[in-house]
Amino acid sequence: MRELIVSDPKVMMGKPVVRGTRITVESIVERVGAGESIESIVDAHPRLNKAAVLAAIAFAAEALKADVVYPISSGAA
Repeated sequence: MRELIVSDPKVMMGKPVVRGTRITVESIVERVGAGESIESIVDAHPRLNKAAVLAAIAFAAEALKADVVYPISSGAA
């Protein structure tokens, strides 16, 4: 994962991206969360491959392990 996901303040304001692209981890995770398949993401971005998409998902999962509280509204009042 570490060799595929990089962060550079000069690229996409420092957001983590797939190495050699301007495709952010955030955009990949959003697309997966919206129900898009890995195959369709790769098809839409020829510079990506399955390993890069999986690395982005793994990076996001690792980032969420940080000791941060994420308030989530239950929708019930």
